[in-house]
Amino acid sequence: MNELHAFRVEYAKASLDVDSILHDPIQQFEKWLTEAINAGIKEPNAMSLATVSADGRPSQRIVLLKGVEDGKFLFYTNYQSKKGQHLDENPACAITFFWPELERQIRIEGVTSRITEEKSVAYFQSRPRGSQLGAWVSPQSSPVKSRSILEHRMAEIEKRFEGTEKLPKPQQWGGYAIDPLLFEFWQGRPSRLHDRIEFTKVDKDWKLHRLAP
Repeated sequence: MNELHAFRVEYAKASLDVDSILHDPIQQFEKWLTEAINAGIKEPNAMSLATVSADGRPSQRIVLLKGVEDGKFLFYTNYQSKKGQHLDENPACAITFFWPELERQIRIEGVTSRITEEKSVAYFQSRPRGSQLGAWVSPQSSPVKSRSILEHRMAEIEKRFEGTEKLPKPQQWGGYAIDPLLFEFWQGRPSRLHDRIEFTKVDKDWKLHRLAP
């Protein structure tokens, strides 16, 4: 692993400036996400979600963004998972999108809340049947003795819901909405003089400024 210091990439694909960036960070996010989709990036909606427990211990994992509605970022999970427990204890979180093919990164900090049960049910039943079954099978983040326990549980759930295309949503499963308070748009530049534009929410308005790389 001593060779890691030798891995270097020179970024030179694009630039980002206060005068050229859209002054609504939601619109700028959607612009960059669309460009990532059009560039053929695999799972452009994948984001790193950071949460913090009540005793201050951070945790991070990759989840999928499932929508942006009314300026809020939506994702779904098991409420009893570690991230669900953290968000119940401390609703503050941070998400990061990284698209190395475009030499871009977006950081977002905000506060979460659970979405309505109706929205969670509607999204759950729009998922592939296998994903619906998996949500019933997995006690997410809980220790299990072996994979065979999960496979046996899957067989039981498949039998229970045989012939049912749209399964009822498990009570412990649903969505969160992240209300953003800060955005940082990062564009790689040569000589590590990267472009960084930060938006912070002041009352209902967004203030932006450039950050040193």
